[in-house]
Amino acid sequence: MIEVLPQFNSTFSIDCILFGFDEGELKILLIERNEEPFKDWWALPGNLVSENESLDQSASRILHELTGIENVYMEQFYTFGDIGRHPQGRIISVAYYAMLRLGGDKALKPISNYAKQAHWINVKELPKLAFDHQKIFDQGLEKIKRRIKHQPIAFELLPEKFTLTQLQNVYEVILGKKLDKRNFRKKMLSFNVLKDLNEKQKGVSFRAATLYRFDKRKYGKLFGKEISF
Repeated sequence: MIEVLPQFNSTFSIDCILFGFDEGELKILLIERNEEPFKDWWALPGNLVSENESLDQSASRILHELTGIENVYMEQFYTFGDIGRHPQGRIISVAYYAMLRLGGDKALKPISNYAKQAHWINVKELPKLAFDHQKIFDQGLEKIKRRIKHQPIAFELLPEKFTLTQLQNVYEVILGKKLDKRNFRKKMLSFNVLKDLNEKQKGVSFRAATLYRFDKRKYGKLFGKEISF
């Protein structure tokens, strides 16, 4: 006789942190909630995982429903399971993050009534967030601070063609400190993974700077996955 085992019930949620860089500012994507608890509060895009989908599938669905953004690769980076993190009971949240170039075709338009709106907000001007989302954001920011020192994630935030000043701005904003201009440029160029495009900025009121492109293939051949930036 086959013993019938008890069925476990579990409740998981997904919370997404999307970072973007625009006009010298590091920004994060937030939604304004349209349901209780925390109705009318700003929050990270997040919701419950359905029984018939994987965590990755759920992350993609939730991001699309709450912001209109799709086809974005996100990585898991932490799990949050404090007992009192949700007022309706024990819910464990798996956090995902991604870094995006802002603009282009990534328009923000929630397709679910769960969110009133989605908006990119400067990380230095964050409102009070729902649930424990401030803690999740803090953890996500620390994640990219560690990664930017060893992996070329800064280029995920920049346009395909960029200046060395723009590149330095990304590092300074994420690390939260000023970097010496001469030493930064010397070190970046020494890696031989920035291709000089022999082009200058256009339509600027100041002296046009040289444009570069990150050579991802060359980086992969020279350094594999990590480098000490």
